[in-house]
Amino acid sequence: MKTEADAKDCLSRQKASLDGAIAHLDRELAKIRAGKASPSMLAGVKVDYYGNPTPLEQISAINTPDAKQIIVQPWEKNMLSAIEKALLAANLGFTPQNTGEIIRISLPPLTEERRKDLVKMCKTETENSKVVIRNTRRDANEEIKKMTKDGLSEDLGKKAEKDIQDQTDNYIKKADSILAVKEKEIMTV
Repeated sequence: MKTEADAKDCLSRQKASLDGAIAHLDRELAKIRAGKASPSMLAGVKVDYYGNPTPLEQISAINTPDAKQIIVQPWEKNMLSAIEKALLAANLGFTPQNTGEIIRISLPPLTEERRKDLVKMCKTETENSKVVIRNTRRDANEEIKKMTKDGLSEDLGKKAEKDIQDQTDNYIKKADSILAVKEKEIMTV
């Protein structure tokens, strides 16, 4: 026999999954360049560290002394060339300069065409997050329907489905507002 507590558990699991989708969207959009330098732009760059692909932030300090520059200072100087290769291979749209002590990355100004491409990338990431949000809704609704068959009252089932839809709508709005902020950030010259 299923109870209201079981339906609330389903809602809280859905909320956790939705929070994860929004957090993932935030992380992915942070990687997309918006005109000013940010260490998160290098997130995901893996360096061959003695045969192991290692995240760049684990083998170096990454700083942004100003809005147009990123400085990468490795913990070990012999890693400079490996870091430089990894940055070039990542194809992030800029060329690193190895000074022998640090790697300096000067960000070129964004062209209008590049800004539009970045906005498209942001929209794609947002749409991917919305797909996850809608899939979460579908899974939660299926779980509620199964609970209704297992003894949850129809009224509680309908209320849970409405709550699931409300949560879904709120998270879609969150994703859209995150996109709007990022889009404005990218398009501001």
